[in-house]
Amino acid sequence: QRFINLFYPYIQIKFFEYSGERFERNDDYATIQNYLSKDSSSRANKLRANTSKGSKSIVLSMDDHEEITDEFKGVKVWWLSKTEESRFYILKFHVRDRQIITNRYLDHIRKEGKKMEVKNRGRKLYSNNPSQNWSGYNQTKWSHVTFEHPATFDTLAMENEKKEEIKNDLTKFSNSQDYYKRIGKAWKRGYLLHGPPGTGKSTMVAAMANFLDYDVYDLELTTVKDNTELRRLLIETSGKSIIVIEDIDCSLDLTGQRKQKKEEEEDDEDEISPIEKQMKKEKGLLNFIDGLWSACGGERIIVFTTNFIDKLDPALIRKGRMDKHIEMSYCGFEAFKVLAMNYLYAEEEGELFQEIKKLLEVEKIKMTPANVGENLLMKTEHEAKETCLKRLIVALKEEKEEAKKRVEEEEKKKEKEKDIKRKRRDDQREKKEDI
Repeated sequence: QRFINLFYPYIQIKFFEYSGERFERNDDYATIQNYLSKDSSSRANKLRANTSKGSKSIVLSMDDHEEITDEFKGVKVWWLSKTEESRFYILKFHVRDRQIITNRYLDHIRKEGKKMEVKNRGRKLYSNNPSQNWSGYNQTKWSHVTFEHPATFDTLAMENEKKEEIKNDLTKFSNSQDYYKRIGKAWKRGYLLHGPPGTGKSTMVAAMANFLDYDVYDLELTTVKDNTELRRLLIETSGKSIIVIEDIDCSLDLTGQRKQKKEEEEDDEDEISPIEKQMKKEKGLLNFIDGLWSACGGERIIVFTTNFIDKLDPALIRKGRMDKHIEMSYCGFEAFKVLAMNYLYAEEEGELFQEIKKLLEVEKIKMTPANVGENLLMKTEHEAKETCLKRLIVALKEEKEEAKKRVEEEEKKKEKEKDIKRKRRDDQREKKEDI
C-alpha cells in the first residue's frame, strides 16, 4: 500500500445519490449538492438546474463528469460528479490530509449544506392535525403550507429603538449554539408578546420568522387531548423554527381559578376530570419549555401571545421560560410614521403630521396600529394622501370623545355601586335599630 501511495497519493470517497434496499435518496448526497452549488455556478462549465416544490429559487449544481476544487483550512480537495448505474460524487484528497478531511471537513460540509438548503427552500407554516388523523398511510401530525407573509421589521409599526433591540436579541440567539452548549442550556428562547387586540402580535411573529429565515409551527392547544399528544407533537418540530401558541390565556386554564374548578369536579373519582387534564397539559408544556424535553432538538424559539398578561400564571412566564417580554402597545407617533410610509409613502412633513403628533403624544389618544392602518388605507386608486391623513385625524378625535364617554360611564357605574353599598349599610343599620 505504501508503494502504491508513492505513485498515487490520493484517497477517494464516493457519495451515491441513492442507497439502501428501499432505494431512498441519500441525505448526504443532497447536502453535498447544496454545498457545492455555491461554487458550481461560477466554476463548472456544465451545470444542472434543480428545483422542487416550495423552493424559492433554482439551484445550480455541476453536471455529470464535471470537476471543481474546494479549499478548507489550507487543504485542497477535488469534487467530481459521476454517473454509472446511478449518480454519485467523488471527493478526492491527498493521503496526508486524511485526518482533517474525515474529522472536520465532512462536518463542515454537512453544516454549510444544511444552511444552503434552508436558504434555497421556501419557509413553511405548520398547523397541528387532530390526533384522530395521525394514523393511516402517509398521515402526519403536522400539515403545512408555504409561508409567504410579507411582514418585516422595516414595515412593523413600532419604535425603531425597540425594533433594533429585538433584532439584536434574535441575531445573538441564532449565532449562540456554542454559547448555549458551554453554559449547559438547551438552545431555545422564549418570547411573550402581550397587548390589546390589533397591536401587531401576529405580525411580529411573521417579522421574526422572515428575519431569521425560520419555519413557523402554529400550535392549537385546544385540539390536543392530553400531555402525551402534546409531547408527540412538540418532538416532531424541526430546528430553525418558531413554535407559536396564540392567546395562551384562552388555550389553557392559567387564570388562578383551577383550584376552585378542581374542587367542583372531585365528585367523579373514576375518570380524570377536564381540569386535571388541563393541568397535566400545562405541565407537559412547561417541561418542553425548560425541562428535560427542552433538549430534544435545538435552535427553537417559543412564542406565547396574550391580550391579558395579568390572567397568566406567573410560573408560565417567568424568566427561563419566557426570556423576553415584549409589550405590543397602542400606536405612538414613531409607529405612525412607519405606517404612513407603508400605506402612503408619506414622510414627516406639514401641519397634518404635526396635528397627528399632538393627538398621539400630547393628548395620549389610544388607537391600535390596526385601526390607524385602516384609516390610512386608500379607499380608491387616486385618493390623495392628505385625505387619508385627515380621515385619521377625524378618527383620532372621535376616539378621544369615545374614551371620554367611557371614563364618564365608568365613573357613573362606580358611583352607582357606592350608592347600592351605602343603601345596604343603611338598611342593615335600620334593621338593627328595630331589633
